[in-house]
Amino acid sequence: MAVATPSHAQTVTVVTTVVEEEDGDPGSDRFVAAAPADVPAGVATFGPFRVLDSGRAALVDVTDERSPAAFRAMLTAWPGIATLELVECPGTDDDRANLALGRMIRAHGLATHVPAGGSVRSGAVELFLAGVQHHAEPGAEFAVHSWADENGREPRDYPANAPENRVYLDYYREMGMSPMEARAFYDMTNAVPNASARWMSAAQMAQWVRVN
Repeated sequence: MAVATPSHAQTVTVVTTVVEEEDGDPGSDRFVAAAPADVPAGVATFGPFRVLDSGRAALVDVTDERSPAAFRAMLTAWPGIATLELVECPGTDDDRANLALGRMIRAHGLATHVPAGGSVRSGAVELFLAGVQHHAEPGAEFAVHSWADENGREPRDYPANAPENRVYLDYYREMGMSPMEARAFYDMTNAVPNASARWMSAAQMAQWVRVN
């Protein structure tokens, strides 16, 4: 099936090899290592989340199987939180939990915002997509790449509609993408091998995702 992609996307992205450990099966880890961004202190901590004030929380670490419960506890204690700041987001130790967390972010109507200097990488990009609105300041960075399973197989090693691929395409659809947009975005991320990453600015990410 032919899909539409930005005609200039290949000329505005940079591929950089990074140190990483990841596994694409839901439930496994998937992240990109990089120099950490500055992390705010916050007024309360719930797992990888820090409450910044009554209306904002920040994600400042890798998500794992405990993150959905931490997110739920945070919103119970701070029900006025409406924006999730993605500050230092390397990815996830549990892809299944990470996608569940993204669905929770969307269900609670939170906006996602990446401040200048914020870093959203690998599995954390799915959480950026989860916002009912997406904001990214100049100076924010994103990193995407393909997953690899425990046998070293990547998305292209499975049929396009295999469950291993559908889990991500279905998630992108739930986050508001059309079938064509979901396929184009997924194909773009999977064009980069698991051992590398494509780094993008906020403006470059906006070519693929609606950024407010």
